[in-house]
This record gives sequence, C-alpha cells and structure tokens, in this order.
Amino acid sequence: MTKVETGPDGKPVVPDEVLDAVRTLITWAGDDPSREGLLDTPRRVARAWLEYCQGYAEDPAVHLSRTFEEVGGYDEIVMLRDIPFQSHCEHHMAPITGKASIAYLPRDRVVGISKLARVLNGFARRLQVQERLTAEVAQCIWDNLKPHGVAVVIDAQHGCMTGRGVRTPGVGMVTSRLLGNFLEDDRSRKEVLSLMGY
Repeated sequence: MTKVETGPDGKPVVPDEVLDAVRTLITWAGDDPSREGLLDTPRRVARAWLEYCQGYAEDPAVHLSRTFEEVGGYDEIVMLRDIPFQSHCEHHMAPITGKASIAYLPRDRVVGISKLARVLNGFARRLQVQERLTAEVAQCIWDNLKPHGVAVVIDAQHGCMTGRGVRTPGVGMVTSRLLGNFLEDDRSRKEVLSLMGY
C-alpha cells in the first residue's frame, strides 16, 4: 500500500481519481452522485476502504516478535477460540465475516494471546480468499514461533454468496490448516479440533 497523506484534520487525503472512480460506480449503478445523500459518499467510501485494507500497511509477523520463556514448564495447547474477524473477498470485494480458532503447541516460548488475533486481523484486512487467509495465519505462526504444532480453523460467511449470485444466507464455509504435530499425530489432531469444537 502506498503511503497515505493526511490533511490538517488528521484524516486521509483522498486523491481526485479515487473520488471520481466512486462517483463513476454510483452513476453506473443507476444513481446520481450529485444527489444530497450521495454528495460525500465517495470520500466516505474511500476512507472506509483504507480501513478495510489496512492490513497491507503492516507485517503481521511483527506481532509475534516478542515472546516469553517463563511459563512454568507449560507445554500444552495454547488456543484462542471464536475470534471474530471481517475481510473482503478479492473476487467481488464483498464482505467475509466469521470467526477463527487459532492454536499452537509451544516448543519453548509463548506469545501474548492478543497477538494471535492481531496476526489474524493483519491478514484479514486485505482482499482475500478464505483458503489463503487460513494458510497465511498458520504459516506466520509456524515460521515465527517455531512451535511443535499449529492449527487454524476459520468459519465464515461470504457476502458474494449471501447477497448476490446464488443468494444463500446462513451458509458457513469452514477451512483448516494443520501443521507439525497437529497434522502428523492423529491423537493431537483430534484433541485440538475437539477443543475448537470440531
């Protein structure tokens, strides 16, 4: 993502070509961008998309750089369940909303639990497909914490399926990525998936 200039009010300065693009889309969809209710919509849409896509401006691995070794000998599963997130699909730019469960089996160090959610959000706040999001989160934890195992399960609904096309609300898509012990050891895999509720 290119560096975003901010104005005196601290808000992002939106280039004219971005505002024009949103006006063009409004016109093409059948409305009048000069109508009172739509006058400031291009600027609001542009600023909203900066927020939706703020993951491009960060490296999610940064959140895993500070770890702790003094854990009293704890060497069992560390898990966060049902972390809510929002993303946008790269095919239709429609919302993806769901929850993720993230677990790892520490080798000799742990990370602050909020950092797992930050890794998820760092990748989710980009144009995504759920399969890649699941793999990216798992791989980031695997590469940076070097644990015995990593498990990521994401359950989400896709606006491109619920609000258009086949229009089937309430359908959840579930993806998973297991690495290390959770992939190779049947007992460990069953344990982590059971703790996640699967």
